[in-house]
Amino acid sequence: MSEFRMPSLGADMDAGTLVEWHIQPGDTVKRGQVVAVVETQKGAIEVEIWEDGVIDRLVVQPGAKVPVGAVLAELRGAGEHAAPAGQTPLADVAVPASPVASAPSSGRQKISPSARRLAQELGVDPATVQAQATDGVISRADIERAAASNALPASALPDAGDWRLQMRKAIAAAMSRSKREIPHYYLATDIDVTAMLDWLAAENAKRSVAERLLPAVPLMKAVALALREVPELNGFWIDGEFRPSAAIHLGMAIAMRGGGLVAPAIHDADHKSCNELMAALRDLIARVRGGRLRSSEMADPTVTLTSLGDQGVAQVFGVIYPPQVAIIGLGRIDGRPWALAGTVGVRQVLTASLAADHRVSDGHRGALFLAALDRRLQNPAELDMTS
Repeated sequence: MSEFRMPSLGADMDAGTLVEWHIQPGDTVKRGQVVAVVETQKGAIEVEIWEDGVIDRLVVQPGAKVPVGAVLAELRGAGEHAAPAGQTPLADVAVPASPVASAPSSGRQKISPSARRLAQELGVDPATVQAQATDGVISRADIERAAASNALPASALPDAGDWRLQMRKAIAAAMSRSKREIPHYYLATDIDVTAMLDWLAAENAKRSVAERLLPAVPLMKAVALALREVPELNGFWIDGEFRPSAAIHLGMAIAMRGGGLVAPAIHDADHKSCNELMAALRDLIARVRGGRLRSSEMADPTVTLTSLGDQGVAQVFGVIYPPQVAIIGLGRIDGRPWALAGTVGVRQVLTASLAADHRVSDGHRGALFLAALDRRLQNPAELDMTS
């Protein structure tokens, strides 16, 4: 018999509210299967189970606020007998929070948990809403459109300030912990990305508009490959020691609709082609905005990449997201005077920055990472050939 516990979905999470179960006692489950939806300060997250087995009992009911690490359900392996009834430990029973409505286990309307919550707040009946997405899942944007068309009076709309305030408090707590516990060091370098942009333009000229790559894609691949050369930047500081990660799960900082920020993972970014990275990024952004993230994407990032170049920011120096040990920042790309082969001309340049944990690495190793990033970007055609 094993226990399925509330996962930590980020350093800013102490507890989550169980919104709904997708399974019942007696159901057979497979590793990676979505079994529940949990509401956090950053929205509703689809939670996956981490092992195969049969659900023996559900310890927590929908509507309960559950601390990280508390037991949600009990799981037995193939061939194990069901536990006798009435033996759920009292300590594992969560204290109910304010009720959260859950959809029936069968015949559910296709609506994201985040959109369902918003519909309750805005007084919108989801049954009257038409999904715009091709998968037929009603999103927050669909609910917002329905609310606007219903012309609700301002007095009937909920105050979104409380939700945003709670999110900002959670982020502030995580960042305060980071600056208090992690001895940051910072490095930055300017990188000529003219060759990368020329390669990108040539690649996109061969593609339809829908298939074109964003500049972020070769940058992501170059970051992931550079991390292979300096593995001290990829992993976690846990229980007073560094635990390197063999996989490079790149956390992408993405702004949420209505405010706030999340950094879900693109898994095994160093092994993905540029086409695969573009598809993964497009999918991730759509699901962040639609409130349909998964627990593995929130819990798995081994390092974070943040880019504010599209907002006109020249440089960005991030705060490390514990228990990670590094964050890479990318600024805007613009034309700058640049000396090349003894002559000065205008080249397309961006500033790449690194904030890293001095308990794990030092400025010399950080500088090697930035040099590796620069070198990778000078040979962009090789990015798509490396896995």
